[in-house]
Parts: sequence; structure tokens; C-alpha cells
Amino acid sequence: MRKERDDNMTITVAGEKKEVKEGLTLPELILLEKVETPEYVTVSVNEEFVASDKVADTVLKEGDNVEFLYFMGGGCHGIDR
Repeated sequence: MRKERDDNMTITVAGEKKEVKEGLTLPELILLEKVETPEYVTVSVNEEFVASDKVADTVLKEGDNVEFLYFMGGGCHGIDR
């Protein structure tokens, strides 16, 4: 029988439950998730946006819900002026 390690926790990333090490930081999660162009990603934890100057210091906790949001610009395709 496999014994669960006490130094793991469960978080939800983009709707998927994941077991990660306790005390995981947001930058570590960004690397683990292989986020493309992280400098252009906005992160929310528990539906609260994380300010870009706070990302490096953000430590995740058991049960946190993390979303990576990619904002894209667009035009006015199909709109007559």
C-alpha cells in the first residue's frame, strides 16, 4: 500500500485538481505548467488577480484555485462603420 506524503497538497489549476508540493510558489507552478509567455499571463488565485509585483512572493495553499488568463487584442472584423 502506498503511503501519502505529508508534504503534498491539492490545488486546482485551470479546473483540474493536482497534487503538488506544499509551499509551492506561483513562479514554480508557472514552470511546472509550462505556461507559454508567462510575462503576458495574468494569474488569479481563488478568483483574485495577483498583481505582477506579487507573483514572485505568492505561496500557494491547500485548496487554492489557480487560473492563467491570456488577454488577446482584437479588431473589429465584420463591423461596418
